[in-house]
Amino acid sequence: MEEIPVLEMKGIVKIYPDGTKALKGVDLTVYQGEILGLLGENGAGKTTLMKILFGMLHPTAGKIYVKGEETRFKSPADALANGIGMVHQHFTLVEVFDALHNIILGMEGHGMFSKIDVEKAKKKLQKLMDDLNFQVPLNVPVEELPVGVQQRIEILKMLFRDVEVLILDEPTAVLTPLEVEELFQVLRKLKAEGKTIIFISHKLNEVIELTDRVTVIRKGEVIGTVKTSEATPQILARMMVGRDVVLRIQKPPKEAGKPILKVENLWVKGDRGEDAVKNLSFEVRAGEIFGIAGVEGNGQTELVEALTGLRNLERGHVILNGIDISGRSPKELYELGIAHIPEDRTHMGLILDMTVTENAILGLQWREKFKRWKGTIDWNKAKRHTNNLIGEFDIIAPGVDAPVKSLSGGNQQKLIVAREVSKQPVLIIASQPTRGVDVASTEYIRNYLVKLRNEDKAVLLVSADLDEIIQLSDRMGVMYEGEFMGVVKPEEVTTEEIGMMMGGIKYEEIRK
Repeated sequence: MEEIPVLEMKGIVKIYPDGTKALKGVDLTVYQGEILGLLGENGAGKTTLMKILFGMLHPTAGKIYVKGEETRFKSPADALANGIGMVHQHFTLVEVFDALHNIILGMEGHGMFSKIDVEKAKKKLQKLMDDLNFQVPLNVPVEELPVGVQQRIEILKMLFRDVEVLILDEPTAVLTPLEVEELFQVLRKLKAEGKTIIFISHKLNEVIELTDRVTVIRKGEVIGTVKTSEATPQILARMMVGRDVVLRIQKPPKEAGKPILKVENLWVKGDRGEDAVKNLSFEVRAGEIFGIAGVEGNGQTELVEALTGLRNLERGHVILNGIDISGRSPKELYELGIAHIPEDRTHMGLILDMTVTENAILGLQWREKFKRWKGTIDWNKAKRHTNNLIGEFDIIAPGVDAPVKSLSGGNQQKLIVAREVSKQPVLIIASQPTRGVDVASTEYIRNYLVKLRNEDKAVLLVSADLDEIIQLSDRMGVMYEGEFMGVVKPEEVTTEEIGMMMGGIKYEEIRK
């Protein structure tokens, strides 16, 4: 296919009111019928650039050309009218609506009484799904559908609007290996039909498998664009970070010690009263990383909340170092030696408007080393402690008094890890520890978890990133609808077998 620039962004600058320069004159060319990978660390500017392309943000300077004509988008509606659609990392679906009404939502027209022909829309949508072999149940409320199906709805919502350019922001974060392959097949079909796809991902192997070219952004500037056929994960990582990155974690063999955590016949209710964790039993030993794999929404969140005192247990027991800790408060669990790296750093891990120092001592503020007379906090000691963490964990921050929201996502995550580890725990519960963070921060956090394991700490790792689970775990449980389909050593099973367990097939059935 002749290379025709379907999109050109020239000299794009974005300066926020606080003076932050997110983009520094970015040029981006996208050709018709290609899949372009867009890579960059957190805070590099790639999502900002795409939000400008989709009309969500306005550039401070620069021009956008669609098929050679200069265009200005005042809103996402303008972008959609020009054939550009975006699927965000965090879904924008109305949970109580079914798939059909989520897809046609917003297409009713501008008049108060203007209505869309639902039956006609349904027929068009069914043909689209049949052509792509990309089916979703149209009449089921979204809240009852697994996350992989919800993502299909988001993609169909854009394709139903006949977009020519589809922007996908971290689209594989919540998918099983089989769902990733199915998505890639659909994207390749769209490419064959002449559609253009911009694929944002942190997963270098996926970018290399899927894309035609890759553009790398670092600190608001384009570092370069390479043909994917000429790229390797090492080359792309070096372009993103500015140095060589060790992509394969070194994990020396180690004999695990005594059980630190024992979970016995645990039942936990979900938010809607359903059984989210069902009769689960396992143990995590000193000097091992026990990983829990699975598509999100299969009880992992409820399990972690139960183990960290954030959710009530229905039945069963949780035992830490021989002590039954079932039903204890988070503060008590901290004191007994549990540290928690939560799955959502902005809502559960940090208070964004507070300073780096205030966040660095959250959960530690009542300890003697930070107290002054009458129980007040000794802020000089707290700041010294924060500076020590910044140095030890290589956290890039404007200063200890800066609001924590001024840090990049990767540095926010490293601050959480630093704070939790500084509690001197015996058990670290790490939930999605590298979600949404860049290659360099991912490398650092994964290596640190292995370091803790090598120091005889017990680590419970919960992650939707299957590569992360396989690389880091000594043993792993694969979770589906609140139960383990199997507990295995990663080196003794194939990725396909893990994917089958993630889809609900028990290990014994697979190996029959």
